[in-house]
Amino acid sequence: MVKDPRVELAVAHWGGRFVSNGVPLADFQEVTSGLDRWEDWCAGFSERAELHEKMGHEALKEKLFISASEHLTRAAVLYHFAKYLFVIDTDQMKAAHMKAVDCHKLALPYLDPPAERVAIPYEGSTIYGNLRKPKGVDNPPILIMCMGLDSTKEEMGANEANYLRRGVATLAFDGPGQGEGEYDWPIRPDYEAVVSAVCDFVETQDDIDADRMGVWGVSMGGYYAPRAAAFEKRLKACISLSGPFDLGERWDAFPPMSKDTFRVRAQCETLEKAAEVASKLSLVEIAQNITCPLFVVTGELDRLFPYTDAERLVREASGPTKLLIVERGGHVANNRRYVYDAATSDWMAVQLGVRS
Repeated sequence: MVKDPRVELAVAHWGGRFVSNGVPLADFQEVTSGLDRWEDWCAGFSERAELHEKMGHEALKEKLFISASEHLTRAAVLYHFAKYLFVIDTDQMKAAHMKAVDCHKLALPYLDPPAERVAIPYEGSTIYGNLRKPKGVDNPPILIMCMGLDSTKEEMGANEANYLRRGVATLAFDGPGQGEGEYDWPIRPDYEAVVSAVCDFVETQDDIDADRMGVWGVSMGGYYAPRAAAFEKRLKACISLSGPFDLGERWDAFPPMSKDTFRVRAQCETLEKAAEVASKLSLVEIAQNITCPLFVVTGELDRLFPYTDAERLVREASGPTKLLIVERGGHVANNRRYVYDAATSDWMAVQLGVRS
């Protein structure tokens, strides 16, 4: 049987991201090798996630909390990637997503350092995040972490660890159109309103230094973070990983699965309406308002948002800037994470007044 081209695309382009964010390579290879149809993607990865979830529950019963956190975190990531871009069956997608959230919630208190699930007031309702604080650091600075089109707070463990080790607290959250927020609110182009609500929440935390807040964003979050930095001046530094400068300009070349996922996350009935929303995700005449230090990373071979978008962002921002184009890097340069992980983490720590 000939494999579904959607499965072939996923195998060709997603492996680096899945593995770097916690999916065992063998799991990725074994699950995808057994899939011929995209329609079976969610079930295939959910079935593998169940194995890790079961081990996590068994470890919890035995009060083996380190093992439990590892198994449950891994299960959460697998469930997350089961639902990843799987908008052809939203009921199945949501079921996998809720399993990811539940597994991760169980793991939070046993992570090292532990995490706290926090409820952030937002427009009369709540957005949810995971707050982690570095060990042995009083009143640490904090990094606010913005998700992308279909990334969620449950897959941020490896990214959080980079900053926690350097004495920076992290707050990864699901905003409108993202993770737990995708069911209540559509994608919001003026994302500064969301990040401002998160900043307000940080100011309520007595053991976090709210005068030292940075922002970080990945993929479409690489648009959200600098967009927020352009308006929210409480942010002292910004990192943008492989974000678009103007999504409307990239819409026609956007892969079909990503377009359809954007349509669902934007809560639009048609791709034409989704394209209208995409055109509003733009830093044109906005990037010039970014005055805080800005570090922009992109992959040389990024097929979603070419490196010229990163160059334009750096060129148009008004504050100090740094640009890193990862040679032979794909989208978010997940295939070359070692090139930028330490560099961006060290840079942010220094900007926020921490010497690692």
